[in-house]
Amino acid sequence: MDLQDLIVSDRDLMGGEPCFRGTRVPVATLFDNLADGVSLDQILAEWPSLNRADVVGVLALAGQYVRRAAA
Repeated sequence: MDLQDLIVSDRDLMGGEPCFRGTRVPVATLFDNLADGVSLDQILAEWPSLNRADVVGVLALAGQYVRRAAA
């Protein structure tokens, strides 16, 4: 799985802001809420169009990116 499977950036969707594929939820919403201390379960309850597997996939890929960048 890669980011293109999970995230779409389309000028006609939310002005091109990267969103979870199949939703209008910006990926930044996930990271902003996590940074504010909101739990994953709360985020999923607030945005029911999000799929837990997709959210966890984005987090895992972000973690891989950070590990590679730090190496």
